[in-house]
Amino acid sequence: MNRQVIKYSFVFILLILFQVLILNNIRLNGYINPYFYVLFIIILPFQTPKWLFLISGFILGLIIDIFMHSVGIHTAATTFMAFLRPGVIRFLTGNREIEPEMKPCIRDMGFSWFFMYSLILVFFHHLVLFYLEVFRMDEFFKTLGMVVFSTILTLIMIILNEYILRRRK
Repeated sequence: MNRQVIKYSFVFILLILFQVLILNNIRLNGYINPYFYVLFIIILPFQTPKWLFLISGFILGLIIDIFMHSVGIHTAATTFMAFLRPGVIRFLTGNREIEPEMKPCIRDMGFSWFFMYSLILVFFHHLVLFYLEVFRMDEFFKTLGMVVFSTILTLIMIILNEYILRRRK
């Protein structure tokens, strides 16, 4: 258990540094923003207690907000994503039993399951994030476009991460 805590703590710090130092400086056409830090909530083990998801999401979002000088929008979006995660897992697995050694990854759950799981969580994270950032509805479709394109880019990065860094052992 201590080994897993150290591993996920390292991933937590690495994702924050990658987001803050590299990805926050990328804004494609002023329209698409990759938010790869959400991967942390996506890859947490199935056995993680629900309260720990919420605390992890809150702390992750708060740290990103501090570095980006935003006023809680990442905290709200990431906490909402962490709140949705158990329900999304239940929805996608149905009656299928999840064994204790299984993790939410392509290797254990399959591509289509992982794709839908990541897509739903990333889309709702981005939906909350961008609409809280704009905080008005007069540019509804422009903001929705930002949500869709940023979700696609973030999802591509997450899938590439699964195939490159977390390949079969």
